[in-house]
Amino acid sequence: MMDKENFKTIAENRQVRHEYFIIESLEAGIELVGTEVKSIRQGGVNLKDSWCSIEDGELFVKQMHISPYDHGNIFNKDPMRTRRLLVHKNEIMRLFGKVKQEGLTLIPVSMYFKGSRVKVQVGLCKGKKLHDKRADMASRDAKREIERAVKERNH
Repeated sequence: MMDKENFKTIAENRQVRHEYFIIESLEAGIELVGTEVKSIRQGGVNLKDSWCSIEDGELFVKQMHISPYDHGNIFNKDPMRTRRLLVHKNEIMRLFGKVKQEGLTLIPVSMYFKGSRVKVQVGLCKGKKLHDKRADMASRDAKREIERAVKERNH
């Protein structure tokens, strides 16, 4: 189990859980420059609409927005640039096979600090159909109603 002191969530992509079934997730490092890390510490990250692709045997995250550092200078990078994720080669090849054969998608679910290092949780996802989303909403509503009934009964 991770220590709470060494684990700090930076950003989370909540829309992923609504739009996709997360079949499997893995932790990956991310290649950043200094001003990007400083901006991340200030909370300037947006994972919405971001996705991952495998090109030439490497895993990249695209459309992830990291705001330019306020006190930065000419070393600030493009906020929407493609960033490389650090994962073992055999893990990348295994994911590549699943993405190609089963039609799955790689999406960053969350970004967090583990110690002083920035990590990205990448989910291997399958898209939900409209009826799946409705079923999830119905089960959530039913659960909420049950909790209300139990709370009223206890008071």
